[in-house]
Amino acid sequence: MSAEFELRCPISANLGFIRDLVRVHGQHGGLRGQRLDDLVLAVSEAAAHVLKHGDGVGMVTSRRTAEGIAVEILDVAGRLTHDHLTGPDHLTGPDHLTGPDRLTGPRRLGLSMIKRLCDEIRLEHTGLGSLLTLHVHCRPANAGLPRRGFTPCGQHARCAD
Repeated sequence: MSAEFELRCPISANLGFIRDLVRVHGQHGGLRGQRLDDLVLAVSEAAAHVLKHGDGVGMVTSRRTAEGIAVEILDVAGRLTHDHLTGPDHLTGPDHLTGPDRLTGPRRLGLSMIKRLCDEIRLEHTGLGSLLTLHVHCRPANAGLPRRGFTPCGQHARCAD
């Protein structure tokens, strides 16, 4: 019998520590190379979002799944909404920080990156706050960028090009 373990750590200003823990857990879960780097970067961006735009109070929980790794980022302030994730993709076009969205661009830039790095994304609003779940598969659902798989609470979808 093999015992699985999960990673649980509070979100803190020491994002390097969180990245290191997620990297070790991802490796243990079978991720390698670019897939592992995608996971680490996506979790780091999500945790930074909690620090900057939430109350800085949250938790990262990482579990192994049949496909790869699923990481939950809990933002106790609950300020992350579906609109943040379904808004304009600021990674396209050279003028991504100009025009009417220039004030929201930097925040959405990180979220746009998360959408491209992960195979599946789910956002739920619970009694504890916003719960963002990121899935990175050992083998990508679709080869190459862009990967965009955001579904609201309770729905699962593979990324589509």
